[in-house]
Amino acid sequence: MQPPRRKPSSETSLPMKHVGRKSGNLSVLVVVFSILLFAVFMYNEDVKSIAEFPFSWPKSQEIQQHVEDTRYPVQDTPRKGDENSLFVNPRTELETNEQESKESRDVKIVLAMEEDDDAQEVEILPEDCDLYTGKWVFDNLTHPLYKEEECEFLTEQVTCLRNGRKDSLFQKWRWQPRDCSLPKFKAKLLLQKLRGKRLMFVGDSLNRNQWESMVCLVQSVVPPGRKSLIKAGSFNIFRIEDYNATVEFYWAPFLVESNSDDPRIHSILNRIIMPESISKHAVNWKDVDYLIFNTYIWWMNTFTMRVLRGSFDEGSTEYDEVDRPVAYGRVLRTWSKWVDDNIDPNRTMVFFSSMSPVHIKSLDWNNPDGIKCALETTPVLNMTEPMEVGTDRRLFEVAVNVTGSMKVPVDFVNITTLSEYRKDAHTAVYTIRQGKLLTPEQKSDPENFADCIHWCLPGLPDTWNEFVYTRIISRT
Repeated sequence: MQPPRRKPSSETSLPMKHVGRKSGNLSVLVVVFSILLFAVFMYNEDVKSIAEFPFSWPKSQEIQQHVEDTRYPVQDTPRKGDENSLFVNPRTELETNEQESKESRDVKIVLAMEEDDDAQEVEILPEDCDLYTGKWVFDNLTHPLYKEEECEFLTEQVTCLRNGRKDSLFQKWRWQPRDCSLPKFKAKLLLQKLRGKRLMFVGDSLNRNQWESMVCLVQSVVPPGRKSLIKAGSFNIFRIEDYNATVEFYWAPFLVESNSDDPRIHSILNRIIMPESISKHAVNWKDVDYLIFNTYIWWMNTFTMRVLRGSFDEGSTEYDEVDRPVAYGRVLRTWSKWVDDNIDPNRTMVFFSSMSPVHIKSLDWNNPDGIKCALETTPVLNMTEPMEVGTDRRLFEVAVNVTGSMKVPVDFVNITTLSEYRKDAHTAVYTIRQGKLLTPEQKSDPENFADCIHWCLPGLPDTWNEFVYTRIISRT
């Protein structure tokens, strides 16, 4: 069937064949022109885009990294020296700055959280692990736990290297318990435990020795300007601002009242105590979260102790001579009664440190050529035989019995035996006498001037603090 023919319009007088060729050419021109316009437009857009991208094209792995950064913008850890080089598509300068600013904030938050998470990793030791039975192991990789020159709060009494000591091996011995290992000391973790709290050492100059050690252990992670030390009366207070925490020392060499209670003028040979009077000191121990007590070295200059009849406030001067262990027992029972009556064990942890030994006679460790502790550079490593260096074990037994019978749990820090093997760690002649460094003449006379009571820092007291640290972080 033929389709109906279209009748020619009266307006088309020119031959149809000619008109059709011209119209077709025009259509082709329109299409070509449109394509050219589109190509020019796209070319301009590509030039604009190229101008906005970096001069070097990212490699395929960089493109993939950009995709991952876009999906998880704060997971990438900046490369060293290139902390701000995050890959972004800089459409506008404003968008770029805002994005980098946001990502920088987020990175800091994530890193801080990662640091906190790391600090919160707590190594809990088995309950049956005896921390105090073990051996000394030379370890120059992890010890000392800090450097003498990096702790601005050390006093001249303990800075042995600065004071002229040539050997530093005494700093590099690590205590290794027999059945377990001490957890790594993490200052940030301890500060987390101390947030908003007080830790206080109470006692004599050996506890002050340990307090200085603890200050150095924690201060290394505290920014400059966010820590301070104040000495006022019987108190030395180290404050960590960002944690609202303090590490304190309180001078009370006998724990109870005595004629040696002045923190600066106490070189008294005829020492007198009031063994049942503790309240004047103890009022300063309330509301403390961690208390570490000791009393020993001030008992050792006489075989008996003078016990005052009456009180210092009344001007009493008469006293009784009491055997050292008997007087020591009276003092510790007074102390234990105060702890039981005043300490809430749900809030406060109580520690009692045993006797810090002295090394006066080199024959005690079979060194006939020695002069006290002055020439010693290594510990006694044969620990199969007990050391006999003059420690009054009667007082040790009193402390064990009293602390073990108390209502409030007391952690007995048994530093005595392991410290008896450390003849090498004393300040010896690299210290002060009456507030002044020993002169060269005095250093050359260790028989009269060597201090074989106190300890260099870094050194042995850091180990004592590792014991305290272990107990604190283990408490849930």
